Amino acid sequence: MTAEHADEVLAIYRQDIEEGDSTFETAAPSWEEFDRAKLPRHRHVALDTLDASGRVLGWVAATRVSNRGAYAGVVEHSVYVRPDARGRGIGRALLDAFITSTEAAGIWTIQSGVFPENTGSLALHRAAGFRVIGTRERVGRRHGAWRDVVLIERRSQVVS
Repeated sequence: MTAEHADEVLAIYRQDIEEGDSTFETAAPSWEEFDRAKLPRHRHVALDTLDASGRVLGWVAATRVSNRGAYAGVVEHSVYVRPDARGRGIGRALLDAFITSTEAAGIWTIQSGVFPENTGSLALHRAAGFRVIGTRERVGRRHGAWRDVVLIERRSQVVS
């Protein structure tokens, strides 16, 4: 993922924000804010190879969970796929590339929080080896409504 993908990456993010079951965010950040927050070695885009435009079909990126040394091998990730590209294995391909890059860097835990209503994301993550570790009930509000978040993680079988 590079700056050349910025407009499409943020457009996909905005679509998911509008759908309402992917994030507490209500607006996408600027590319500069996004770029600053995400780990540069663990960002991937899926490009449409069947379309000459090579449009972005989805993306995955991560942030550090803490600057403390004890958590150096733990990241929190997000994965998003264009609505018209869902169900084609793109999310799984992105997660597989992401897992490969994080394990190569010595990251032992990937975590995230998913709204329980986002059953597609939960199924995708389960298929990629993530497990549910708990549910934070009424942890935050989105448009005035309390939302639960299902906490998921994937512990590397390679990094010890």
